[in-house]
Amino acid sequence: MYLQLFNIFLATIFSFIGTTIPSNFDEIQDFQGKAYYFSKSTMDLGSWGARMSEVQKKDIKNRLKNRLEKTYVLTFDKDESIFKEEEKVDAISGATDSWGSNFARGKQYKNVSSNQLIQAQEFYGKRFLVKDELQKIEWKMGSESKQIGQYLCFKATAVIPTDELTWYDFSWNDLSSDQENKDIELTSVEAWYTLQIPLNHGPAEYWGLPGLILEVSAGNTTMLCSQVIINPKEKIEIKSPNKGKEINKINYSETVQSKMLEMRNNRGRRRG
Repeated sequence: MYLQLFNIFLATIFSFIGTTIPSNFDEIQDFQGKAYYFSKSTMDLGSWGARMSEVQKKDIKNRLKNRLEKTYVLTFDKDESIFKEEEKVDAISGATDSWGSNFARGKQYKNVSSNQLIQAQEFYGKRFLVKDELQKIEWKMGSESKQIGQYLCFKATAVIPTDELTWYDFSWNDLSSDQENKDIELTSVEAWYTLQIPLNHGPAEYWGLPGLILEVSAGNTTMLCSQVIINPKEKIEIKSPNKGKEINKINYSETVQSKMLEMRNNRGRRRG
């Protein structure tokens, strides 16, 4: 009975794959696609929140909407991908978020066959080209499944050092004098991938599953794919970023922290 059910299950999976990806997928060199993701983060107001009214909380969330809600597009072929944010105008001020853009994720190139990451970052007008290896992720595959749009997806989980997911970002806590003795903070990740698109790609730092990742939750942020376009009419050209000072992830984080420390000290001297 179990074997019969398992065979039915496999037949169902492969019938889905056949409707999405050509049967000779491994032989197709120019396979391409685009996946659109909506990202939403929750905001922890900490001890401040306890002293705020609901109206004040709502006002802050509206003002930070550009940072809490973002849209991205992942352009991919069999080996390479480009992941970038679609820029929005601030709903309150009518301007782009210049402060937040200094710590936002830049245009990200991944090559899963050569284990290569290249990411363009701009920090206060200076361009950097961050080159490093892809973050290794030890996925635990689960049997749980759910439908996302027309795709049957399976669950996978992992635990990743938080710094590896936020190396381009900045927190004033990063300037703590006790950083060297600080325990490594870990983030639990839950991802949903589909075998109907048997590629190792995914949004942001996430990759390495046997199918395209359509949903991922980590910390206070969830990314959900809203649309997938396979082999669009217009041919896609995937080019890695190539402008900026070459640097790796660790040195980039140290550069940002050094600059922010300098800015804080200068501000303190002016007040004195």
